Amino acid sequence: MTSPLAQPLRLPCGATLPNRILKSAMTEGLAGPDGTANQRHCRLYRTWSEGGAGLLITGNLMIDRRYLERPGNVVIDHNGGERELRQWAEAGTANGNHLWMQISHPGRQCARIVSGQPVAPSPVQLKLLGNFARPRALDAAEIPAIIHRYAEVAKIAREQGFTGVQVHGAHGYLVNQFLSPVTNRRDDEWGGSLENRARFLLETVHAVRSAVGADFPVAVKLNSADFQKGGFSLEESARVAGWLEAEGIDLLEISGGTYEHLKLFDREGRADDAEAPKRESTRRREAYFLDYAQEIRKAVRIPLAVTGGFRSREAMEESVAAGEIDLVGLARPFCVEPAIARDLVEGRCERAPEWENRLRLGPGPLGPDSRIATFQAINAQGMVAWFYRQIIQLSRNEPLHTDLGLAGALVRHLFDEYRLGFARRRLLGESGTASG
Repeated sequence: MTSPLAQPLRLPCGATLPNRILKSAMTEGLAGPDGTANQRHCRLYRTWSEGGAGLLITGNLMIDRRYLERPGNVVIDHNGGERELRQWAEAGTANGNHLWMQISHPGRQCARIVSGQPVAPSPVQLKLLGNFARPRALDAAEIPAIIHRYAEVAKIAREQGFTGVQVHGAHGYLVNQFLSPVTNRRDDEWGGSLENRARFLLETVHAVRSAVGADFPVAVKLNSADFQKGGFSLEESARVAGWLEAEGIDLLEISGGTYEHLKLFDREGRADDAEAPKRESTRRREAYFLDYAQEIRKAVRIPLAVTGGFRSREAMEESVAAGEIDLVGLARPFCVEPAIARDLVEGRCERAPEWENRLRLGPGPLGPDSRIATFQAINAQGMVAWFYRQIIQLSRNEPLHTDLGLAGALVRHLFDEYRLGFARRRLLGESGTASG
């Protein structure tokens, strides 16, 4: 019997994905100081393309060279690099799969090494280990230009051979900052009611669709909830999903959390987490955003993907067969087993790798009951750095560094980030485009 994961998926725009495995976006950090793509992106995405996923989504392509999520982001801001984008698109679709460009603006989640004066809907600072400066509130007159940049980048994505785009509306980046009452305290047409807070996302999606046409996949990544008191809620997420469906998107990817709530980073894939809610089915215990997606499914009929927690083939197949989701999103497993999608689709493995359960700087849980919040954050950052190191090795076609400890990974990661960050600042300073 053919696995549900092997079934193609036809999208509302008419495009068809060859199977139900989605490599969700992971920030690669492989660009140089000029922010253009290079052969490391090509090698990495050719490897992932050959690994059998039906859909690959890139990580965080920035729309403004002044504001990056990290120094190694690719940025499309009148800085050239079209040939490299075409090569990346060719490599990432080598196996007949789709490759979609994730388009993003970090807003206040712009580290000091990138900018000392980030921008956001409101001047609410991200207080995480002192790494982020207090943002400047955007003037209302600046906002339409940012929306236009999303659309310009989406058009470039299509022209250079990417087969779709995803607007990043989750994980505390700029779109999510507009959606959340915690970070959006405006009293103009961009803040206050949910309709006003969602205006930035909806106008962005409308502009993107107008730029790429009706036959090109347009997706959105949306938080099911921020998991913060007073933040963007599940009820609000479901309402926004309905509005996005009316705008004609082709796929809604459900995730959750922000930099300030580390659920996204330190508990992904932890099916054995003692703090995870014990629900009535294995797949609900395993994929912790699945219940949220079910509530959103009641509001929309567009294709849904869930990223976060899926590790067993049984849970993936059951969720797709039951119609709870249309695509299974995986991220970190691709860093260690780049062919994991083919193995799952063809039934050659029962579980994706669960390195999260082995990687620790020290003993103790990483959940909200951790006694030392700073240690929790460092532990989570060390884990993220460990996966970054594996991405770097894949981009070089070199053996993985799975024996690397979290402390060593974090030190190497920070060294590379600061080295690249300073090089980038020198370059931008010389060209007169540095910010803050």
